Amino acid sequence: MNLLSRSLFHFLAVVLLGCTLKAQQAQKSASPQPATSVPDRGAISNGAYRNTAFRFAFKIPFGWVDRTREMSEEPSADSADPKKSVLLLAVFERPPEASGNSVNSAVVVAAEATSSYPGLQNAEQYFGPLTALAKSKGLTIVSDPYEFRVGTMQLVRGDFSKPLGNLTMHQSTLVMMDKGYVVSFTFIGGSEDEVNELMEGLTFGLKGVPAPHK
Repeated sequence: MNLLSRSLFHFLAVVLLGCTLKAQQAQKSASPQPATSVPDRGAISNGAYRNTAFRFAFKIPFGWVDRTREMSEEPSADSADPKKSVLLLAVFERPPEASGNSVNSAVVVAAEATSSYPGLQNAEQYFGPLTALAKSKGLTIVSDPYEFRVGTMQLVRGDFSKPLGNLTMHQSTLVMMDKGYVVSFTFIGGSEDEVNELMEGLTFGLKGVPAPHK
């Protein structure tokens, strides 16, 4: 695994999937409805990932590789503990272990129980602990969290970047709260345009499934 792929894989595994930092400074007001069960992990079919529980789909770019099981904290999917984060999707432009001279683009979707963040009231507050952890891993904040619409769904978006040798890794994370979970959609690419293009593959409001509460 070369430097670029190793750095990206380490960032995803440690920062996105192992985010245990709590929002310690959040107010101790009533939290949203807690999660009561492990969320539907969804499935990939015909080149697209579909999750009916959170009512979204993502069209995976042709030729990308799925590493969800390898990167999952619970590859057996047998745990019933809703307090643990659940990796829903982790796809890469090329295998993380493969060498390359460009940023290995990726899309990662994860769900964390809101009970892991005492006092968390909305998606924007989630960027407090996420940003602190990202900065500790060498990422630069490109923009403060802001509202971002995908179709009819309103999310909160935060943008980051990190130098990788002569290249720059661009990352944008979209966040929503639903069913007692914080659901994060992270897009990584070699340019802002590439990240925005990847986002175009994300859709909400699956046919016959109501849109989640905002």
